[in-house]
Amino acid sequence: METVGGALVAELERRFVTAVEPVSAGALHFALLKPANSDTLISEEDFARDDRLPYWADLWPSARSLAEWVVHEPGTRRTALELGCGLGLVTTSAMHAGFDVTATDYYEDALRFTRANAWRAMGREPRTRLVDWRALPADLGTYDLVLASDVLYEPTYAHLMASALARALASSGVAVIADPGRLSAEAFLQLCGGRGLRVESTEERPYADGDIRQTIRLHHIRRVDAGAARTV
Repeated sequence: METVGGALVAELERRFVTAVEPVSAGALHFALLKPANSDTLISEEDFARDDRLPYWADLWPSARSLAEWVVHEPGTRRTALELGCGLGLVTTSAMHAGFDVTATDYYEDALRFTRANAWRAMGREPRTRLVDWRALPADLGTYDLVLASDVLYEPTYAHLMASALARALASSGVAVIADPGRLSAEAFLQLCGGRGLRVESTEERPYADGDIRQTIRLHHIRRVDAGAARTV
């Protein structure tokens, strides 16, 4: 009898020309299922409606760096939210660390690949939810850890991401945003200050793969009053 996870993988392999990309996070090794060529997924209708492009279907350096970070975090009895889960590498790494993860994206297919990759790696799936940052659901909830990787590539996303963190971050929680130096990153950090958030620290991680050379910055962000909350 085919499992639910197995049926999902079979469905994706029927609908897409797929490839498997090996990737590591700490001591973990994944075989990440993905569309073989993201360019074939470009929809003129989606782009005309709201400039959407299928960036979710590629594995970006920032996601690799964030997965490497989160897999070492103690996650037992802690909740995590990923904003823009893409192929599910960060979500799956957070699940391995023990977090109770909710993965979100603007593409239904990203949620399907995230579920499939978590099932392939762990035999279980995260909760998933379709979320538009421009209209965050009222019942999104708050989380101990909020994660996002390479989400500041459009000017409007600085405002949207800062607002999302202000909504979703628990009073004593932390958000970790991985960014490779996008133009909107500085505006995002400034906007956080106007929403009761502060950058606690920024960690730089070099990334090299063939001709690709990047410095990934992991911005650790808390609520302004989080320090007081932790000392009570």
